[in-house]
Amino acid sequence: MRILFTGGGTGGHFFPVIAVVRELKRIAEETQIIDLELFYMGPDDFGKEAIADEELFFLHVGTGKIRRYASILNIMDMFKTFFGIMKGIWNIFLVMPDVVFSKGGYGAIPAVVGAIIFRIPLIIHESDSIPGEVNKLSGRFAMRIGIAFSATAQFFSKEKTALVGIPIRKRILGGNPAQAKESMSIFSDLPVIGVIGASQGSQKINDALLGILKDLTQDFEIIHQTGEKNFEAVKGEGSVTLEFAHKERYHPIGFLDEQGMREFYAASDIIVSRAGASSIFEIAAWGKPAILVPLLNSAQEHQMKNAYTYAATGAAQIVEEANLTPHILLGEIKRLVQDKDMMRRMGEAAQRFSRIDAAEIIARELLRIGLHGKG
Repeated sequence: MRILFTGGGTGGHFFPVIAVVRELKRIAEETQIIDLELFYMGPDDFGKEAIADEELFFLHVGTGKIRRYASILNIMDMFKTFFGIMKGIWNIFLVMPDVVFSKGGYGAIPAVVGAIIFRIPLIIHESDSIPGEVNKLSGRFAMRIGIAFSATAQFFSKEKTALVGIPIRKRILGGNPAQAKESMSIFSDLPVIGVIGASQGSQKINDALLGILKDLTQDFEIIHQTGEKNFEAVKGEGSVTLEFAHKERYHPIGFLDEQGMREFYAASDIIVSRAGASSIFEIAAWGKPAILVPLLNSAQEHQMKNAYTYAATGAAQIVEEANLTPHILLGEIKRLVQDKDMMRRMGEAAQRFSRIDAAEIIARELLRIGLHGKG
């Protein structure tokens, strides 16, 4: 049986695919499915090492991006997309998978078009509360549609749609808080604030944090995922700011691999984060209280809508980017940490929201349709 995965070139599209791939392998081993072949088709701007590590056959296709504003690049990318679709159709013809799984995004267009042309069963998954344009189109042809937020159901056929959450890599779950703190050189008993700006980091969050770093380290330990490109600059500025303060309580990290993510969440008492859908579901899986800073002007304002949908459960507070000043962030962190009862309620709400079995649900449906080809 052959299963082909596809998605746009971001972590939000890619990491859920890895979670599903791992569940597929586990289930295939348990059920003695020995002829499982797994492929990934998409751009090569994200995840090449993970594709190799998971032993996926990689089929490269290039596509243009979808922009919602006037630009000469839109014309150029129309040609890129056209040639990408042609190559994608050819790849699908050569592989002829039994089922295609799409996470959406511009990078998924060639594989989706190929699946439609060759009438290959298509399963899609939408992470955001408002679906992207590619998934809106794909949903018309999909046999099954998985969604993360209940509000997303209104955009798709009710008969084909299921609320499953977002596939999460299980390797970022578990772990021991005490061991995680020791690994990150945290030796005090102070509350730990975990600050993360998605896989690439967030300059806005970095700037706000650096503006209050001296104040924060008076009362807290800080784990700060800066983004690799920003790491040296942020680390240097933090070192200067804390030259005569508690430098030992600030722990900047450029990029978090799976072990690092597990330790980051295990060690943190609250999380300050962007509001990407995958980030929200990771925070929820850990049952951590959160302060979310939605990305301003994200596509279709999906981070804003994700954040408010999640906050409505009682699991998070929101600081909109337009209001993100250092002292507002400091006030929100202190207010939350000082209210232990609120933190407990937020953690409980997060756990109720989480769905850590999403990858298994999707993997089993892929195997069922791949084996039997039934809707």
